[in-house]
Amino acid sequence: MSGQGQLAEYLQACRARLRPDQVGLPTYGERRRVPGLRREEVAGLAGVSASYYIRLEQGQALHASQEVVAALARALQLNPEEHAHLRELAQPRRHRTAPKPPPERVSPDTAELLATLAQPAILLGRRGDVLAWNALGHAFFAGHLDQSSPRRPADRPNMTKLVFLDAHTRALYENWAVKARAVVGNLRLTAGRYPEDRELSALVGELATRSPEFATMWADHRVRACDSTAHQMHHPVVGEIVVKQQTLRIPHAPDQTLTIVTAQPGSAAESALTLLGQAVATGPFEDPFPMDFAVPGPVTSPDPQGRHLP
Repeated sequence: MSGQGQLAEYLQACRARLRPDQVGLPTYGERRRVPGLRREEVAGLAGVSASYYIRLEQGQALHASQEVVAALARALQLNPEEHAHLRELAQPRRHRTAPKPPPERVSPDTAELLATLAQPAILLGRRGDVLAWNALGHAFFAGHLDQSSPRRPADRPNMTKLVFLDAHTRALYENWAVKARAVVGNLRLTAGRYPEDRELSALVGELATRSPEFATMWADHRVRACDSTAHQMHHPVVGEIVVKQQTLRIPHAPDQTLTIVTAQPGSAAESALTLLGQAVATGPFEDPFPMDFAVPGPVTSPDPQGRHLP
């Protein structure tokens, strides 16, 4: 998952998504042998030489200047988020083995914030590992897992794995594909920032092997930062609810994100979250999912410690 390999693949994917008529190019009715634009057409639209652009797509050019990146972003009609991702991929990288990232820890301030929140909340690391959750967040997202598992780095659940490989998590979302694409798009952004992260590469490889749906979504190279999204949920305790999942970055730990679940004031969803909070308060919160709970798709079920069984 090298930076230059990602740059080449991303340019190819963006080029393949565009039709000539979208960028004002005539086709004269000819049959095209490749999807989307030709390399020479992208080069012409960006005002760079075709040979240079071809080297970029072949991973032979070491990097691209910010001016070239801006020109390519305009030619490929990238939105600001996609433009920023392209800029990240085009940065020159040092040719050395990156040190192993330090263990991810939860600061006392963040732990205190989680404990005081009255809404379901979950803290994720840069690879999507669950670093911490409050009691309501555990009950909302993964009541079938061991609540204490995030405290043990080796047992931490991974949210991307849960979305793609865990039947219980998959069943939570009315429109699972929207959630899944958001998770993959965010993971793509992380891979662009940390192309030498071996654990991240291993995570992507495992998911691509175990989930054809993940492999397909990963291959289209779409990016998306998690921010604020409304979801209709099928929760096993409180039923059908519509909530908003808002994702915030931790200022002193920018690779960590805090996802908070909110509901419109006075709505049925707000009442449902209150009911869930009451169920948690009377605890212990028991697993509401039967282990033979079935949903369509290639998924697996976790064992009691939160590890995923094939």
